[in-house]
Amino acid sequence: MARFLIPFGIFIALVVFFAIGLEHDPREIPSPLINKPAPAFKLPQLHDATQSFAPGKMLGQVWLLNVWASWCVSCREEQPVLVAFAQSHSVPIIGLDYKDRRQDALDWLRQLGDPYVLSVSDADGRVGIDYGVYGVPETYVIDKQGVIRMKHIGPVTMQVLQEKIMPLVLALSK
Repeated sequence: MARFLIPFGIFIALVVFFAIGLEHDPREIPSPLINKPAPAFKLPQLHDATQSFAPGKMLGQVWLLNVWASWCVSCREEQPVLVAFAQSHSVPIIGLDYKDRRQDALDWLRQLGDPYVLSVSDADGRVGIDYGVYGVPETYVIDKQGVIRMKHIGPVTMQVLQEKIMPLVLALSK
């Protein structure tokens, strides 16, 4: 009888393990940066490489950092959502153009619309590494003190904006 209980016990353990795993959304991979200061950087602006941007310039306001690239298929999917959202002027969006050629990025923004207050060029991907980027698009919600409060992996949709990003932005803006 004990000979049958061991495989049955292993089977039950596997069922519990898989059930717990299925409860989690694979897009919600926990980031070690949540509730920690956003990594500092200073990068050239995409539209004017003689000007630079650093996250410290955003202290005192809630903002989004959207990691994108002209070669990214999913970024094309989220671009109209970001362009429409930017027209509300509810929160500034800074673009981080990731591992891209400057002219390709500029052409892409001209063709699809530019939702960003400004974009910076992370041509070698070093800032992306500091932020834990492993694929684009990724979007970060950063609070008034410069602390990352949320990381969204994948394209931003209207549903994500309405159900996750904007409620958090509104709470952080108080």
